[in-house]
Amino acid sequence: MDANFPITPDELIERTNEILKRGVGEMADDLALDFQFVGPVVGPLAKEEFLKAIGTFDVTTGFPDMQSNYYHFRVDPFEPDRVWFTSRPVGRHTGTFAGSIEPTGIRVVCPPQAMSMTFNRQGEVKKFTVGAVMDRTAENNTGGLGGMFAFFYAVGSPLPFPEAKPWKMSKRYRFFTGLGRIFGGGGSK
Repeated sequence: MDANFPITPDELIERTNEILKRGVGEMADDLALDFQFVGPVVGPLAKEEFLKAIGTFDVTTGFPDMQSNYYHFRVDPFEPDRVWFTSRPVGRHTGTFAGSIEPTGIRVVCPPQAMSMTFNRQGEVKKFTVGAVMDRTAENNTGGLGGMFAFFYAVGSPLPFPEAKPWKMSKRYRFFTGLGRIFGGGGSK
């Protein structure tokens, strides 16, 4: 924790909003050399990896009316260089998505997702975190998924690995939950 961080909370929030208004695809000049992109199951990606990834994948081609709906901006009281915010993306699938998924007309509604930008002392983004779903039961048609996985799932083209599928209790967890009910006397039966 850097109690002497030179950028005020209001300035950090303003800086975050400036970057977001330009768009993620326009972030290159805002990123620190030691930048990292981190999602719940993606990354960390270094600056060049991140720029290459966003340069080859444009979600707005498939969802031209997409709104990210960023809100609840706040500076972390324990990390004064970090701005947290929430996003609830919505958009209608009216264009070709991911190069081959033809328009379905489905309006994708994502659950709330926690995101953050961490800055260095020069005001450059050194870390960008995305897609951490805050409540998978909130209104959505993405199977409770966030990030890019949400869009693939909602339009009927889920990616072929467990992390890109809706949460499902594992057999092992179900077993331990059952033991807890039997021996702990708690929980629903």
